[in-house]
Amino acid sequence: MNIKGTKRLKSAKSDTMRFLEKMSGGPLTISGILKSLRECDKISQKDLASQLGIFKQNLCDIEKGRKAVAPSRAAIFAQKLGYPPAAFIRIALQEELDRAGVKLIIASVDAA
Repeated sequence: MNIKGTKRLKSAKSDTMRFLEKMSGGPLTISGILKSLRECDKISQKDLASQLGIFKQNLCDIEKGRKAVAPSRAAIFAQKLGYPPAAFIRIALQEELDRAGVKLIIASVDAA
């Protein structure tokens, strides 16, 4: 169901998101994105953490799922990595809803 109370169509999730989730073996997460980007670029946690402006241990905790990333911080990470913030924000919002047990799917986030 969406916010207005009507059922959300399955097709509302983008083909790109479905493809990426299929490739990753599950729903996209900020932790998974950061780890994948780091491994693809063959850089250390220390180097990525420095680029993001956080401590290496914080990045380790994020990658291992021990720390959540707030949508506002996800936007900052996206900007620092050169990606559109909206995608990172959508994923971070979805993770927050999932952790809270809220059965709602964030289809997209429009930039203001």
